[in-house]
Amino acid sequence: MAGPMDRIQVLDEIEKDIITCLQCAAQALLELGKEKSSQKQAESNTSQFLRTLSQVESKLSDQINYLTQVSTGQPHEGSGYASQKVLQMAWHRLEHVRSWVNELERLKAAHLAASRSISGVANGGMTSSGTSTQ
Repeated sequence: MAGPMDRIQVLDEIEKDIITCLQCAAQALLELGKEKSSQKQAESNTSQFLRTLSQVESKLSDQINYLTQVSTGQPHEGSGYASQKVLQMAWHRLEHVRSWVNELERLKAAHLAASRSISGVANGGMTSSGTSTQ
């Protein structure tokens, strides 16, 4: 794939093509606005406009496709975005697992406390060795 400077040059070329498009359209309209317009000249300018517009559309589609790849995290040359996204997701998963472990610890402690109090009531306040808890 092209590097950042190549991409900037392509965008510069697209800008120049857009200027050419506008100039061709203006020339065609000027020709048609004349009292004695040349149909051949107007058609030539129109044809040049359509060809250049097609090139602009194609080049812009290529740029949009590249940006779509970048934004979806697909690996591409010259970018650390995909790696950064993977790391960010790993941190997110780690935090999620930590919160679940903490929740399980809390539930375990609550369950153990509840089972101790139930077992103390069931023994009539006696411990397993037969001594009183009161």
